[in-house]
Amino acid sequence: MADIIAVNIQLHKNIKVNRQKAEEAIADQHMLPVVVSEFLKLVVEFPILMSKNQETGHFVCIALLGFEHGENLFWNKARFNSLYSPLNVARHPFFVGGYDEREKQRVIDIDQDSHSISPNDGEALFTQDNRPSHYLLEIKQILAELLKGEIHTQAYIKSLVKHDLLMPLKLDITFADKSQRQIKGLYSIDEEKLNSISIEVLNELKHAGYLQYIYTQIASLGQIYALIERKNIRLNTLSPWLQTNLTSHA
Repeated sequence: MADIIAVNIQLHKNIKVNRQKAEEAIADQHMLPVVVSEFLKLVVEFPILMSKNQETGHFVCIALLGFEHGENLFWNKARFNSLYSPLNVARHPFFVGGYDEREKQRVIDIDQDSHSISPNDGEALFTQDNRPSHYLLEIKQILAELLKGEIHTQAYIKSLVKHDLLMPLKLDITFADKSQRQIKGLYSIDEEKLNSISIEVLNELKHAGYLQYIYTQIASLGQIYALIERKNIRLNTLSPWLQTNLTSHA
């Protein structure tokens, strides 16, 4: 169980964080929450979709990392392999904490149970003269972008729902080994409805800055094919091992 506590110089002056080990927190995640400020970086590699909470009905923007629970196709050789490291990868093992009334800012929390923490290996949180390190300031900036980005992202989603521009996405995929997978429960932009919206709604979306996000999400659907290829490569990598073991047990 995670041991979440506010970053404190008395407690954490002599600890370090190994960034690569910190990424292990998302090693078995098949989708990752993202914010709209990341879209232009994410579109290079990730399908950007929507997931819906079945209990609340609320949508969240996600980057698709795999096709089933526990499958992260970007996780390879004990690291997250991508050109861009999403904010919800880079922030670990830190979290946005509560609001400090005295300092008039959010507190940075850390998971003290993270395997990335040690006294010797990684990035220090504080300098020798007890100032926040460059690394801790970078984490603070990442968490601030996530906090601000979540507000903008929810406003964007609210607008899409308002204008009925989301549609369920159903994917029927056949992989290289002939196995099949049906993906349900995700949503994307309804291009047909987008193309038929009124000029008033179009201008509303344009002035809000949402058209760029919409078209970026649509463009990102092409990355589903790249994700399928990652899956096929993984299956082909496993095939010789499986064949050897099947032969040895014959």
